[in-house]
Amino acid sequence: MTVIAQGFVGGRLTEARRARGVSGTDLAGLIGVSVQSISKYENDHQSPKIDVLHQLARQLNFPYDYFLRPIPTADERPVFWRSRFSAPPVARERAAVRLEWMKEIVDFIATYFDLPTLNIPEIDFPKDGIVDSEFIERTAAQIRDHWQIRSGPMPDTIEHLETNGILVSRIYVGAEKLDAFSQWSDRFELPFVVLSRDKASAVRQRFDVLHELIHIIIHASVPQRRLNDRAFYKMIERQADQIASAILLPSYEFTNELYAPSLDAFLTLKERWGVSVAAMIMRCRSLEILDDDSAKRLWINYNRRRWRTAEPLDGKIKKEEPHLIRRSFEMLIDEGVQSPAEIVKALPFPAADLEEIADLEPGTLSGVTQSRAAPELKDQYRSNSNVVKLFEEGS
Repeated sequence: MTVIAQGFVGGRLTEARRARGVSGTDLAGLIGVSVQSISKYENDHQSPKIDVLHQLARQLNFPYDYFLRPIPTADERPVFWRSRFSAPPVARERAAVRLEWMKEIVDFIATYFDLPTLNIPEIDFPKDGIVDSEFIERTAAQIRDHWQIRSGPMPDTIEHLETNGILVSRIYVGAEKLDAFSQWSDRFELPFVVLSRDKASAVRQRFDVLHELIHIIIHASVPQRRLNDRAFYKMIERQADQIASAILLPSYEFTNELYAPSLDAFLTLKERWGVSVAAMIMRCRSLEILDDDSAKRLWINYNRRRWRTAEPLDGKIKKEEPHLIRRSFEMLIDEGVQSPAEIVKALPFPAADLEEIADLEPGTLSGVTQSRAAPELKDQYRSNSNVVKLFEEGS
């Protein structure tokens, strides 16, 4: 007797397939059905048989319950993608699914916690979208003043976003040019920011955080039709870069510490300010400390030193991390409100994906941890009282 999977949600299959970067054609071949059948499943024109659903879950590495979970209403506001026109569509689809999962995760934790209240400045963005250098400097100063950021280098950027009600996550994107993206959620009336874990240095990530913040504060009301205009999109991307740079490197304080606009001088300030040498070159050009010819010579030397791929100190400066979502899960578990098994049951996403989005240590929810190599004590020393314990039990 043929048993149909009752309650199957076709949109979840689309999500799962995109999350794994698998085409409908490839998935059909993996489970032995036609491409047309996959299309019918995804469009809710037909539900798969139970055995086919189990194959789908196994091939895509998803819990069976995931495909029976209703999909919340999608937000209509645009997503601001870095390198929107050059990032591979498959990578954007994969990332977009994780943004939706992040929202469902936040919906879950909001049942148990009061999240920080949104606190961002109101800044009028010109209707024509064109801004000048005065607007850029003034906007950067307003944001710093609104959040009472002390003069000098900006402290933890992610902490400032989370403290002021902006939700942040990090994922593996799998695309070099897709560094970060953000969206205002109508459902939550809150903005979401997702950062890439892929290769980005700590200073690059700090810049990405503030770039997305600018989209949230000044570009939130821009309609999708305008974002589809390549020239307009490039213009507001440039605006976000310039204001982010002005937040990180306030003109007065930064120039007071800069003894010369040279690569070596920039490098001496990199760790203190948490800003890349490349960003300092661009900031000095915007402040007219450098003219076009001087900036060009610096870029030539910058490339000659092979800093385009990785700058000095990139590996030394520690990346900032989101804490809000991770700490919420840790508190639920520590206080005995929810066990890992109960969390995974309530949020039937693959545990590894859930841990990634929540910035949890691998194994927190799945119970599967990576084994570490350890030395084994020789037999003749096992009961020797002269052997010193390096670690107390349970540490």
